[in-house]
Order: sequence, then C-alpha cells, then structure tokens
Amino acid sequence: MTSQRTRERLIQRLQEQGIRDHRVLDVMRVTPRHIFLDEALSHRAYEDTALPIGYSQTISQPYVVALMTELLLSRGPRDRVLEIGTGCGYQAAILAQLVDKVYTVERIKPLLLKARERFRRLGLRNIISAHNDGAIGWAQYAPYDGIITTAAPARVPEELLAQLAPDGVLVIPVGPEGDQELRLIQRQGDSADFDEQVITRVRFVPLLSGIQR
Repeated sequence: MTSQRTRERLIQRLQEQGIRDHRVLDVMRVTPRHIFLDEALSHRAYEDTALPIGYSQTISQPYVVALMTELLLSRGPRDRVLEIGTGCGYQAAILAQLVDKVYTVERIKPLLLKARERFRRLGLRNIISAHNDGAIGWAQYAPYDGIITTAAPARVPEELLAQLAPDGVLVIPVGPEGDQELRLIQRQGDSADFDEQVITRVRFVPLLSGIQR
C-alpha cells in the first residue's frame, strides 16, 4: 500500500480534484506520507483522507494539504513560511521542499518530538521548530512571506496578520467546529489592509491556546 503505483493513484486523484501546481504535485508524489503515521495506519497513508495521529489530532487529507500549499504559492514565491500546528510534520515536510525556510510551532510536545525525528530521517534541514503556543504565531522570526494554519481559530488572530511581511499571504481555516471555511488573506503591500478570499468549506481541529507536555 506504500508502492509508487499507490502514490500515483493519489496524485491522479488530486489532479482530478483541481490541483494544478506541478511543483506541489511532484513533491507530494515523492514524499513518503506513510512515515508520518503509526505503523497500524500506514497502509492507509495514500488514501485521500484525514487520519488520527493521537492527542485528538489528525494528519490532514492530502487534497487539503495540496490545496493549502498551492494557495500559499499562488501569489508569487514564498521564502520564509510559518506553520501553526506541526502535528505529525507532513505539511511542514511538503513546504520545506518548496520554500527556503519553514518555521513550525506545535503545542503538544510528544507530537513535535516525533515530527523532528521524521524531518531528520528525510534530511530536511531547513525546518526550524518550537514547542510553543501557535495561537500567537512566532514573533521571534517574523515577518513571514507566508503563514499556514493547520487548526481552525474561531476568528483570524490579529497576531498572525501582524507577522505577515508586505504582500505576505495567510492560508487559514476559520470558524467553529462543523462550520469552517478556508480563507486566503494577503497583506496589501506594507499597509494595514488585507485582501480576503473564501476558498471552500473545510473541517479542521480547533486551534487551542497554551502548551501541553
């Protein structure tokens, strides 16, 4: 179930659902999603579905990962990207092969430690990670050309908007559980104005504050 043929079927499905950026498709084709799952679920790694990773968290559906990544890159190249919610590390691993540097924050320490081991296994040296509260972003390395949030706040955090570089983009699911929409938000130059676009309905775990050891 982890064969190249199985992976190709997934890529074909992503294309059928409208993913067009070949950079994203090529990276998802070669990235071994099965190593981001516990062994008991690895046989389902190339299904187009979200799967549990423990601690009431999930690895996102491949289509959603592809869509969010494509949106991030849709308005020009991105050099410095912040990810809120490392989880198992899959989204960060995809991003790290498409941008210069990825900063990723995870509030659940055991998940972060596992993700770091996977980054090492894949030789991804351009990922900087922290065990911290992602709801407030990561001001230390701001501003960012792009920010992706893999959990949904009830409303867009002002802290994340403040950490966008001029013309930076934020890809974020927003809304209460069961009623969320994926938004693409771009800062207009270096102003305090933002262009906001609703992309589609989505389902994500809620973005929580605080850290968990």
